[in-house]
Amino acid sequence: MGRMQGQEGTPARREAAEMRISDAERHDVAEVLRNAAGDGRIDLAELDERLEATYAAKTYADLVPITADLPVHRPAAQPAPARPVAGYDRSFALMSETQRIGPWRVGQEHSACAVMGSVTLDLREVTFEAAETHLRVCAVMGEVKIVVNPHTVVRVEGFPVMGEFKDARGGADETTASSPVVRVTGLALMGSVTVKRRPRSAKS
Repeated sequence: MGRMQGQEGTPARREAAEMRISDAERHDVAEVLRNAAGDGRIDLAELDERLEATYAAKTYADLVPITADLPVHRPAAQPAPARPVAGYDRSFALMSETQRIGPWRVGQEHSACAVMGSVTLDLREVTFEAAETHLRVCAVMGEVKIVVNPHTVVRVEGFPVMGEFKDARGGADETTASSPVVRVTGLALMGSVTVKRRPRSAKS
């Protein structure tokens, strides 16, 4: 009688052991078995047998003997894969608004055009893929706003026609010899292109 209690445990334990398992949990156990085979702990024939038992298992109790003699009974939780950071080589707004904000990637060149609309390029959290980035911008009765952090070097070389090309950077300049360089060229035709410097925590 005592032996039976030792095997089955408390009613709560028995109830948990009889709970149905999910496909994800079967896959987790299968991964443990494949790792064990890769380490030489079980041979390929035994791997096949245990995998067959794993995918036929219905409850947690069915899974216990499959991995009971292996050092890791359940695989460690793995962090979710990081989402890739999007990259853009152009931004366009026609009577609308386009915003590039937060983490994103920019290559050696990026074109931005606002026609009776607004484009915002927030470069404070951007990943620069080149030491110098060329922004070709045009604002036709629209607005292009460029926001940089204090560590970015900016050279503004645009041409306004009945419009404005404005370098409105204020605050501390914390650039160094290794700072990324952003060169802004283009045309503001009855529109505006503005460059502002803001800390990462500040609103643009």
